Amino acid sequence: MKIHEYTVIPSLPERLSKLRDIAYNLYWTWDNEALSLWQRLDPDLWEDLDHNPVKILGSVTQQRLRELESDDSFLAHLDRVAKALDEYLEASTWFNAQRDDPDFHRIAYFSFEFGLTESLPIYSGGLGVLAGDHLKSASELGLPLVGMGLLYRRGYFRQYLNTDGWQQEYLPELDFYTLPVEPQVDSDGKPLHVSVKIGKREVFAQIWKVQVGRIPLYLLDTNIDLNHPEDQELTAQLYGGDTDFRIRQEILLGIGGQRALEVLGVKPSVYHMNEGHAAFLALERIRVLMKEMSISFKEARIATSAGNIFTTHTPVPAGNDRFHPEQMETYFSDYFQDFKLAWDEFLGLGREDEANHREDFCMTVLALKLSSYCNGVSKLHGEVSRKMWQNLFPNVPLDEIPITSITNGIHIRSWISEDLASLFDRYLGIGWKMDPVNTEIWKRVAKIPDAELWKTHERRAERLVSFSRERLKKQLLRRGLPRAEIRMAEEILDPDVLTIGFARRFATYKRATLLFSDPERLAKILNDPERPVQLIFAGKAHPADNQGKELIRQIVHYCRQEPFWNRVVFLEDYDMNVARYMVQGVDIWLNTPRRPMEASGTSGMKAAANGVLNLSILDGWWDEGYQQDNGWAIGSGEDYSDADYQNRVESEAIYEILEKDIIPLFYDRGRDGLPRGWIRAMKKDLMTNCPVFNTNRMLRQYSEMFYFPAAAHSNQFMENDLEKTTEVAEWEDRVLGHWSQVQISGVHADSDEEAFKVGAEVPVQVEVVLGDLDPEDVTVEVYHGRLNSVGEMVNGKVLDLAFTRKLANGHSLFEGSIQCQVSGRFGFAARVVASHPDVPVQDRLKNFVWG
Repeated sequence: MKIHEYTVIPSLPERLSKLRDIAYNLYWTWDNEALSLWQRLDPDLWEDLDHNPVKILGSVTQQRLRELESDDSFLAHLDRVAKALDEYLEASTWFNAQRDDPDFHRIAYFSFEFGLTESLPIYSGGLGVLAGDHLKSASELGLPLVGMGLLYRRGYFRQYLNTDGWQQEYLPELDFYTLPVEPQVDSDGKPLHVSVKIGKREVFAQIWKVQVGRIPLYLLDTNIDLNHPEDQELTAQLYGGDTDFRIRQEILLGIGGQRALEVLGVKPSVYHMNEGHAAFLALERIRVLMKEMSISFKEARIATSAGNIFTTHTPVPAGNDRFHPEQMETYFSDYFQDFKLAWDEFLGLGREDEANHREDFCMTVLALKLSSYCNGVSKLHGEVSRKMWQNLFPNVPLDEIPITSITNGIHIRSWISEDLASLFDRYLGIGWKMDPVNTEIWKRVAKIPDAELWKTHERRAERLVSFSRERLKKQLLRRGLPRAEIRMAEEILDPDVLTIGFARRFATYKRATLLFSDPERLAKILNDPERPVQLIFAGKAHPADNQGKELIRQIVHYCRQEPFWNRVVFLEDYDMNVARYMVQGVDIWLNTPRRPMEASGTSGMKAAANGVLNLSILDGWWDEGYQQDNGWAIGSGEDYSDADYQNRVESEAIYEILEKDIIPLFYDRGRDGLPRGWIRAMKKDLMTNCPVFNTNRMLRQYSEMFYFPAAAHSNQFMENDLEKTTEVAEWEDRVLGHWSQVQISGVHADSDEEAFKVGAEVPVQVEVVLGDLDPEDVTVEVYHGRLNSVGEMVNGKVLDLAFTRKLANGHSLFEGSIQCQVSGRFGFAARVVASHPDVPVQDRLKNFVWG
């Protein structure tokens, strides 16, 4: 049977036609006026359709549309939103003020997942939501950025629990034609396709676009008739299948995504890889440049890596994708030949030890080697990442390993409640929306009357309880539980009771059940007749993570036990909608990762932006955000080798903080019923965390530290038929060819003093044998710092020495002075580093001589 396809689109009266333009720009996801417009169409339908404006336009009755066509109030609302969107798209931006540069090329941002709205479920958790917030803030700042990802027709799995509390998964099919995504077409109106060879077959992908304010996000979809049935499944779901399925998806994202940009006519000069999933794009960039310019692999690597940026998100070794050499051979045995490298050289690009032929190919290693800028997502995670990958930089001090950090943030307007946004508008002015990094604006939080802030929070708590009851009732009905238990769900939770929220991915290191370490003590805390406490849990375990599923099952079993049934709730199918209710409505946000395994933890930032106080291990962002009076820390940043002991110590700390600090503060009310001390902490939370932990600040940092210099560097390498690239490649060949001749022949710190006084200078001379190299080819440095009890240098600093003269023996003399700023025991070591201003730091650090 041959099926003839056709598409049906909503039939909108001309006066309501602007609704379609608004629906297809995700600006509505963070603009409360636009959100309330969709709710006015049909509030119940809006909730039933997962807040999908395209679907509601196709589902609302024609009678309702005719009613709205003559509803002056609705039409005025529509015109306001349409005008606001037009003005937003045309307004001057931060980028315009920073860069008056019409030749500034685009930034391409590649990510495996994007969390923009619950109605487009192509995200699994924090990584995707961070990517979505990245695009939203890029739009607000006016950055010339374009996103690239995959369009999964079944998205990420939906979750439900069986009668035993064991997680079950299902994957409903998405209808792209009822989502805010649009197919990209050529001049003849035919769908745009891109192709990439994956294994033995050519795989084709259709290109779709999601408009996020000013930012286009392009997504690839292989579910088309041009493909073999197996390849049509390639974009079926996010994080599905085995490692073979994963490598095929990552080839599509990295190589196919790069080719899609070419088809679209987008020519970025900067490429940002959000995690290692997209790292194959760095290879494709090299391959294309080699072919177009007839240059060597080395030249192409130098030119392209100048514009590559890599952000790593996981401190868990298993979270960094690795592929067996046999898998690499299956998919790259033909592709690699374009690089004119030996097979082992090619595999070495993804190996920590390039000489180990049995080592797997690691996507993180590939990204680190082929990028000029690399970062973790919090200060602590930067430290952890430098330790994880120090094998790539032998003999380099830990502090100098070229992985810095830019702490994550959130797009505040997407995550705070409409009530709180209105409160901010009244007392902070509207500047907090477009300039959330302005600390002076956030200081005005202190002027918000306590009663107004608390009433706003109480309304949100009531909505959370109402939402939780309704959701729990549906859960219990689906599980087929007794009607009596279902009726009890209608009365579960109390909006006036201290509420603790825990919602995140159920990985074992996040320790979701730590709070249940002493069930009897916890039961007493929860059921105190004068000062009760209640807990709301939500989250998914990876389908293959049975340990994570067991944690969910344990919590569900606690929910059913007599001391806990009315005080502990687990909400199924955690998504962005559930997250909003929770971060806006709870009183405490609990986070219990095993330090230092939490890279960032943006859910805590979302809670903080709503005035919810964090109770967290000092890990990820909270290690920076905690300030004594804006929340609570579990422990003091200790790292433990004994996990069981750590669990005992930290669970005990949680109980102590709850019993002695949190519960008394929450229930300490004055005559007016207000918890004044708690409200002070809420205000401090807002004032200290909102201006720092937002994606506008984060994007400014990426721009100033990475995007702007990377663009300048990349453009410099591409100019004048790659003249600079050729120069640098020749320099590398010459310097590396003679590097074995380089040695330090003498180090002198001449002085008659046995000890130096604070303020004095320690003169240092270093004599270097350069062989056939020139002093300009190297930098001679002194690495100096305080010594610990075992003679190790701590937090060393680098001092560049100046070349002063050639000695009679042909050696080169370099000199400088170390400043004595504080007292103590110090030391230094001299070293020679190959040095060229246009050579990436990753390459320079491979060539060290210590002496």
